[in-house]
Amino acid sequence: MSRVGKHPVALPQGVSVEVKDGSIIVKGKLGTLSLAVPSEIDVNLADNQVAVNPKTKTTTARMMWGTTRNNVANMVKGVSEGFKQVLEIEGVGFRAAIQGKDLVMQLGFSHEVRYPMPAGIEIKAEKPTLISVSGFDRQKVGQVAAEIRGMKKPEPYKGKGIKYAGERVRRKEGKKK
Repeated sequence: MSRVGKHPVALPQGVSVEVKDGSIIVKGKLGTLSLAVPSEIDVNLADNQVAVNPKTKTTTARMMWGTTRNNVANMVKGVSEGFKQVLEIEGVGFRAAIQGKDLVMQLGFSHEVRYPMPAGIEIKAEKPTLISVSGFDRQKVGQVAAEIRGMKKPEPYKGKGIKYAGERVRRKEGKKK
């Protein structure tokens, strides 16, 4: 059983936390995030640290304890440092570029694929085959990266498609004569 919830979340310089009305609000130099705290969880702010504790010993309270603590830690890291996800494009003629507020990709279809940038997320095409997604909300960054990857998942025969940096695509053997 994990005991992640027992560790308090330290607040770095320039990050302020406010707990009120069953929600927690974290403000930092990159933005503001809020989280609705489950009713089984108690959040305390003391000594420049956020402590999360379960109110009861029920199974639900114990499950939400570690989850809430990690969500708070992700919010604190997000507003102070931010999150970044890097995607690689592999395939002949596959490339990406930024045009205005859209990410435009050629992925082997008969048309180009356009992905509009959501608010709070910054997408850069560092190279024609390298896309970086960054922002202060970890959930949003991961969701946008997953949506972009879903437009052309890496296939197992030649490995063509969009994959996360460092992702290993399991390759299959081709047809035999």
